[in-house]
Amino acid sequence: MKYGFVFPGNDAVLAVELAQEAEAAGWDGFFVWESVWATDPWVTMGAIAAVTKRVRIGAIITPVSRRRPWKLASETATVDRLSGGRLILAVGLGAIDTGFTKFGEETERKTRAELLDEGLDVITGLWKGLPFAYEGKHYHVKPEDLHLMCPPPLQQPRIPIWVVGAWPRMKSMQRVLRYDGLLPDKINAAGQHEPPTPDDVRAMRAFVDEHRTLTTPFDIVVEGQTPGDDPAQAAAIVRPWAEAGATWWIEAKWGAPDDPVRTRIHQGPVRF
Repeated sequence: MKYGFVFPGNDAVLAVELAQEAEAAGWDGFFVWESVWATDPWVTMGAIAAVTKRVRIGAIITPVSRRRPWKLASETATVDRLSGGRLILAVGLGAIDTGFTKFGEETERKTRAELLDEGLDVITGLWKGLPFAYEGKHYHVKPEDLHLMCPPPLQQPRIPIWVVGAWPRMKSMQRVLRYDGLLPDKINAAGQHEPPTPDDVRAMRAFVDEHRTLTTPFDIVVEGQTPGDDPAQAAAIVRPWAEAGATWWIEAKWGAPDDPVRTRIHQGPVRF
């Protein structure tokens, strides 16, 4: 199990400071968040890349539907090179309450799913660093010598892509199979989102193991909160997820003030 910490704040300077402290405290990953109108995560991650050496970095999550995929491809490739190959791209449809409606972004779920799929096609195509052409419903890229514009990522065959997968929706899970990691979600019979359980993760792990044909590593990423001052209780919280097949635990103190965030970072990740 690897352990990451997601910074819930909106202060880029503080995020850079805490990323260094998280690396020193033994965390494996440091993540920021992305909203329609907030501190830019990619600028922040570029700064984090320059002052850290080991910790993996990323944003949880990037809604590809509201991004120009060629711009996102440039940003991710650049940050990956700046970090020495430590970037993870976590993607999904996004939460529309982060400003989608206020700024005129697409809110219809089916269209956002189409934009996500086509956007990932374009991004991974451009990452190859070769002349690239694409004709989709929403995006059109003409065949040009685009590799001269942005060097490809350092990580090969690509930057790892973690995808939100809604269990047991097969269209969503089929998307997951094409990439490198799963951020578990669950949609019940009434069509409502609810928190997944370790049993859900175990079922999703079995589905991936049975149907994924890629031979590259695959991660299952869960998030929650653990008490840094009670190692036994923290281990009891994380252990069922590890036993179900999760490979990353993301400590997510959403909405917490800066001081408790810093305290939890310094206490370090769970060990068992």
